[in-house]
Amino acid sequence: MPDKTDERQRICCKIYTQGETKMYLEEYKRWLAADLEDADLTPELSRIQGNDDEIKDRFAISLAFGTAGLRGVLGAGTNRMNIYVIRQATQGLANWVKTQGGNQTVAVSYDSRIKSDVFAKTAAGVLAANGINVRIYDALMPVPALSFATRYYQCNAGVMVTASHNPAKYNGYKAYGPDGCQMTDDAAAIVYEEIQKTDVLTGANYISFAEGVERGLIKFVGDDCKKAFYEAVESRQVRPGLCKTAGLKLVYSPLNGSGLVPVTQVLKDIGITDITIVPEQEYPNGYFTTCSYPNPEIYAALEKGLELAKATGADLMLATDPDADRVGIAMKCADGSYELVSGNEMGVLLLDYICAGRQEKGTMPAAPVAVKSLVSTPLADAVAAHYGVDMRNVLTGFKWIGDQIANLEAAGEVERFIFGFEESYGYLSGSYVRDKDAVVASMLICEMAAYYRSIGSSLKERLEAIYAQYGRYLNKVDSFEFPGLTGMDKMAAIMQNLRNDPPAEIAGVKVTEARDYKKPEETGLPAANVLYYVLESGETVIVRPSGTEPKVKIYYTTKGKDLAEATARKDMYDAAMKPIMG
Repeated sequence: MPDKTDERQRICCKIYTQGETKMYLEEYKRWLAADLEDADLTPELSRIQGNDDEIKDRFAISLAFGTAGLRGVLGAGTNRMNIYVIRQATQGLANWVKTQGGNQTVAVSYDSRIKSDVFAKTAAGVLAANGINVRIYDALMPVPALSFATRYYQCNAGVMVTASHNPAKYNGYKAYGPDGCQMTDDAAAIVYEEIQKTDVLTGANYISFAEGVERGLIKFVGDDCKKAFYEAVESRQVRPGLCKTAGLKLVYSPLNGSGLVPVTQVLKDIGITDITIVPEQEYPNGYFTTCSYPNPEIYAALEKGLELAKATGADLMLATDPDADRVGIAMKCADGSYELVSGNEMGVLLLDYICAGRQEKGTMPAAPVAVKSLVSTPLADAVAAHYGVDMRNVLTGFKWIGDQIANLEAAGEVERFIFGFEESYGYLSGSYVRDKDAVVASMLICEMAAYYRSIGSSLKERLEAIYAQYGRYLNKVDSFEFPGLTGMDKMAAIMQNLRNDPPAEIAGVKVTEARDYKKPEETGLPAANVLYYVLESGETVIVRPSGTEPKVKIYYTTKGKDLAEATARKDMYDAAMKPIMG
C-alpha cells in the first residue's frame, strides 16, 4: 500500500512548472486585491510586491495536510499559516465530519503561540457555520486536554492549534479522530480531498465566533470535563500519597506555553508544593523571548531553569513544551551538578519505575503491555522482558501507540496497557487520552524522583544501576535540514538512493539486516518511509524523513563497556553516514 501522507505531500508541495509560472503570480494578485480580514496580511503582501522569490515562496505551493495536520510559518499566502488556510482546512474537516453521523461535535483547543486563539476561534466559526457543534476551551490548554475532551464529549473530531516545539514564527493545526488519537491516514486523505475542492479565500462557510455562541453551536468545555481530566491523570500514580511526605524540591518551566495550569494543579493535588516556576517562562508568550526554540529536548530551552535549580538546590528541573505533550528534565547529581536526561533514558526510567512499583503494590495487570516507537532504545525491550511485560514496537508517531491501546480496548483488555513512549520526549500512562501527555509524565517523573529521594537514592543512581544491569546503551539522533521549495525532492532522492543501493556495511561493520518499512509485507506494519539497518555488532542505524519538518533524521543505537566506547562507535557510524546526506 502506498504511503498516503507522502503522496499528499508530493502533490501539495508541487512547484509550478514553467508553463504554469504565472499561476502563483495570479494567486498573489488575487490576495493583494482582496479585502482581507486579518490586518497583518495586506501590508505583508504589499511589501513583497515585485519580489518574485518572496511571492513564489508564499504562493507556489500549499501547506500539506496529512495525519499531522498543518504546520507552517505565519504569514500571507497558501504556503503560510493564516485565517484563510485555517478556514479552508476546517471546511475540509467539516465536510468529513458531516458524513460521520454521531453527535456532530468537534472539540477545539489551542496553546500560547502567536494567533493560536484567533485560529481556534476561526476554526470554531467554520464548524458552526456548517451546523457542527463545537466544544472549545475557554483558555489555552494542552494536547492531552484536547484528546481527553474529544473522548469525553464523544466528538467526531478534535482540533488542536499548535506548532508543538517549533520556533515562534510557526503555528499549526492538528486534527484528531473520535478516539482522541491523531487522524488516521484514510480520514486525512478524505479531508485533504475536501480541502482541494475549497477555495482558500472564498470557499469556506464561516460565521463569527460570537454568532456561533449566540446560536448555541459553540460552547465552552465545562468544569466537569476539566475535573475528569485531572482525576484521570492523578489515577495513574504508582505510589499514591508518597509525594506528600517526600519533600521534593522542584523547579518547573512551562516554556511560556500551556502547561502551567494543568501541571502545577496536578502536582499540588498529589502533594508536591515546593515548586519554583521559572519567572521569565511562566506565563503564555508566543514569541518565546527567552529561547528561540522552545523544545525541552535541547539545552538552550532548559538553561533558565537550570540556573534557577542551581540557585535553589532543587532536586529536579522540569520543562514542558508549548503544547505540553513533551517534557524534558535535568536531574541532580551527587556533586550538586545537573545532568539532562534524554527521551530514551526517561522512557526507560519510567518503564522501570512503573513496573517495579506496580509489582510491589500488587497493581500490575495480567499480561501487561508497553509500547514504544521502533526508533526508541532497545534497552526498554530488555527492561520490559525483565518484568514480564510485552513490549510492542510500532512506527514513529504517537498515533501508532494509540492504535495499540485501541486494539486492547476493542478486546476488552485496555487495562493491560501500562506505558508508552517515544524517544522524542513523549510519554503516556493510561488510556484516558490517545496522545503524548506531559501532564501525566510530569506527575510520574516527580513521583519517581520523590520515591528515590525517600529511600536515599536518586534518578541518577537508578539510571546508572540500570546501565550496570543491562549494558551501556547510547541512543543519538542526527538531523539534516533541507529547507526551501526543493527540500522535499532532495529528501526523497536520498531515501530512493538508499533503496536502490543499500549499504553492505557502515563504517566497515557489516549490515546483517536491512528493513524497508515501505514494504508492509516484510515488516508486518503499515507502510512508512523508514530504512532500518541492523549491524553485525547488534547495533542499529535508522534513517527516516521527519513527518513535520524538512529534515532527514538518522537514529543511532550503539553499545559499549562504558559511555566513552558507545560514543566513539556512534561517531564512527555518523562519519560514514554524513556523506550520504550530501
